Amino acid sequence: MTGVLTLYRSSIGKKVIMAVTGVVLVGFLIVHMYGNTKMFYGPQVFNDYAAGLRDLGHPIFGHEHLLWVMRVLLLASVVGHIWSATVLTMQSQKSAYARGVTKVKRYEKKQRRTGYAAYTMRFGGVVIFLFIIFHLLNFTFGVAGYSAGEYIGEQGGVYNAYNNVVRGFSHPLVSGFYILAMLALGLHLFHGVWSAFQTLGLNNEKYTGTWRAVAMLVTAIIILPNIFFPIAVMSGIVHL
Repeated sequence: MTGVLTLYRSSIGKKVIMAVTGVVLVGFLIVHMYGNTKMFYGPQVFNDYAAGLRDLGHPIFGHEHLLWVMRVLLLASVVGHIWSATVLTMQSQKSAYARGVTKVKRYEKKQRRTGYAAYTMRFGGVVIFLFIIFHLLNFTFGVAGYSAGEYIGEQGGVYNAYNNVVRGFSHPLVSGFYILAMLALGLHLFHGVWSAFQTLGLNNEKYTGTWRAVAMLVTAIIILPNIFFPIAVMSGIVHL
């Protein structure tokens, strides 16, 4: 128990927390992105998929029980990721100032590693956090981003998620914010995946190009489809 507490309080322990929660969140993003591709098959397929999420684990789990377990796990991962990142950033700044390292020098060091993505991690994190809140208020609860009567909640066990997604993305401001958030997430993901390789000790200069390519590939797989979803609605490819 003492060893666990020591690890938890150390910088390495916080990096482990940030890495593990990051993996959980990346896994969710991939699954979430894949699920959203079902909108291209029409309302019936997409609505059936949305309804199926609420009955995951049936009959062992009741209606929405496992879904809420997953939501709590995701929330815990988000909180853990933000907390560990914040503490590590504060510790890094404190250590840098103690050594007389200025912000300019730290920025130049980050530029040599992953460029602009590294420097925007904190600002991108704020945008992503605000987006998560809006995303829940928008598509999950239907209390923001819709005109009166557009959002359709559950009606007798029937979910019209397709209507809600299309109606939501039909608003330019909603789609614009969504795309902006995805761009911020892309920078965040790229630097996060790259940092994971460094944490694992795989940052040998010989393979730098390879790991950068892998980080870019993972980012592209998640971000490009997510950016295309609102564009597909705005352009009429996906419509009611």
